Amino acid sequence: MPAAAASLPVSPSMDVVRRRVSRIESDTSSAICWFSSQDSLKLSRFIGGFVRAGDEIEFGPTAPLPLKECRIIQQRPHTSKELYFGSIGYAAQPRADKRGEYFVRAEVPEPRLGLKQIHLRNEAVRDYFYFANRRRPGCEEETLYDLLGTAHCSSPTDLRLAWKVRSLELETAHQTRDLLRSIERAFNLLAHPELRSCYNSLLLDTDAPALFPFGGFGSVVVAGELSADRDTFFARRILSFLPDYRSRRFRAPLRRVEFLNSRAVYRDSRRKVEIFLDELVLPLSSDPTWNQWKHLVGAKFGVDGTFVKCGKYRLRNGEWHLVTWETALPSRIQISLPAEMRSTLDTARKTFTRFGQYFDSIQGLRARIEREPLEHEELQRLCTQAGIPSGFDIAQISWKPDYDSFFYNQLRKRSRKLFLFRDEYIFELERAIVVEVPEQGHATYVFSRPSNLDQWVRNYSTMARDDIRRNRNNAAERLGFIGRVMHGRNPRTWVRELRAKIGEPVDYTLAIEGG
Repeated sequence: MPAAAASLPVSPSMDVVRRRVSRIESDTSSAICWFSSQDSLKLSRFIGGFVRAGDEIEFGPTAPLPLKECRIIQQRPHTSKELYFGSIGYAAQPRADKRGEYFVRAEVPEPRLGLKQIHLRNEAVRDYFYFANRRRPGCEEETLYDLLGTAHCSSPTDLRLAWKVRSLELETAHQTRDLLRSIERAFNLLAHPELRSCYNSLLLDTDAPALFPFGGFGSVVVAGELSADRDTFFARRILSFLPDYRSRRFRAPLRRVEFLNSRAVYRDSRRKVEIFLDELVLPLSSDPTWNQWKHLVGAKFGVDGTFVKCGKYRLRNGEWHLVTWETALPSRIQISLPAEMRSTLDTARKTFTRFGQYFDSIQGLRARIEREPLEHEELQRLCTQAGIPSGFDIAQISWKPDYDSFFYNQLRKRSRKLFLFRDEYIFELERAIVVEVPEQGHATYVFSRPSNLDQWVRNYSTMARDDIRRNRNNAAERLGFIGRVMHGRNPRTWVRELRAKIGEPVDYTLAIEGG
């Protein structure tokens, strides 16, 4: 008989199925659970490893197969035990109950058994995530720092070095994969500032509140008992947890990195990606003063890593909203720097220094372009007259910290002339005029090429962008407005749309050049 649940009877009191297992058959990818009536049910191989003949299994009648959510009631001599297998969403911050004992409440996002939440005892979270190494014989007092062979006061860079050395030692000694995984888990926990702080508190007081790492989100196996109303599963132990994760590869702008004393942190513009970086993984020997001029760096670095889902509730406009993002696992992150990174950093630092040295002169130029458009070459001439050394890129005076230089570089290499006006760049291309605001969230404005460029620039300087979009007083018509190209999340899409609007042949097979 095929493995299916459609023919199994449903309990009249609730929309779940409960059957007694007669035998289990496993293969490399799944397990078949057989019942006394010769009906069968396909389970994930992981769940099948916990089920034995004589156990009772409870599941939703419409659950997809292989089954991934269920409750197992194990009957053993002199004892019985309940196990819950399923997915959890957000795991809240630890709270104290009426007895003053801490617990964590984890959401069940798609319940098929009527279960809404899992109540995790504080010691269950502590023992599974923070003190798991102490279950090995002779390691009852071992800390994660001992496991890595490093000091309690180690810097993030020292932690990574200790993990690499310890892993190499274990691999050379042909130690078990379980021990290697324990070393990696210890490093991942200590390399995350919030989790490390929680662990240090637990070393001082084992009853201190234990955070659920990364805010939950994953597949869990817990042992405990179901509440009478079936809303809550009270978990005494966590038997297994696998976070939701995915591999990602992308290029990240260095200007989005926040440089701290002992580490650096990358967060993207939407705050949906987070990476903690030490000097071994990002070898730049940085310090917090870099935050003053990092917005002048147009370079990007390559990111290749494994990211886990994270989340937290935040109060907005009087309502609580779940905010989610992805955090890179410290042990599974690789960073690649472009060959010219050093020279790019030196140029940005020198530019920032010149901004300070010639502040008054640059402020005068800023005030002038607020009143009238000035061509790039003319501005360079004015810089020379003011004594500003050659090589200073005057376009930087309009640059905003979150602007992606990719857009500017693509337009600059196509331009014949460049004007600066207010907070905008005006590019003269071969077949069009393009206006760009060097700031995140703006669009690229495209106009038809006029017969008299200087007159067009003067006319444009008298109009607002909102007038052009709405064609107020025929502003769009008089300027030959073609349309906007939104920056969006994918620069490739922006380039294709730009090429189409400026009349440049679009070759979809070509790779997009970097900034």
